[in-house]
Amino acid sequence: MYVKEVMVQEVIKVRADATVKEAVEIMNRYEIGCLIITKNGEAMGIMTERDVLKRIIPKSKNPEKTKVSEIMSAPLIVGGPDMFVEDAAMLMFRKNIKKLPIMEKGKLVGLLTLSDIARIVHIQSLVKGIRELSKKGWLPPKRMRKVIDIYIT
Repeated sequence: MYVKEVMVQEVIKVRADATVKEAVEIMNRYEIGCLIITKNGEAMGIMTERDVLKRIIPKSKNPEKTKVSEIMSAPLIVGGPDMFVEDAAMLMFRKNIKKLPIMEKGKLVGLLTLSDIARIVHIQSLVKGIRELSKKGWLPPKRMRKVIDIYIT
């Protein structure tokens, strides 16, 4: 399975000169755990919840005055849309990151998270279980057959 099949394509971004307070308000509004930081329209870093917890709170920095560019993680560690999800997961594991911006030809095209990967693993596990049951003669309810057929065939 390729990254482009599971990544989030609508990535929320914020300018590098935004304050941490503004960025956190955006994260809360969209219920997301990170923002891609841009300068002149180009992705230059990422600010995660962890960055706020490690670089604002313990150092008693004022989130209303601190710019996201001061606490973001940079340079970006990125993947590509045509990577296998397994390779992206290994990259994330090696680099100890939970969110992987996806770039193509120098442009941000998506974001892959550990949650996305966990969801895939869970679905694949369910599909495997359904396949095993179907081999043993189990027939799903009619409403489920179309959904199951998509994943099994």
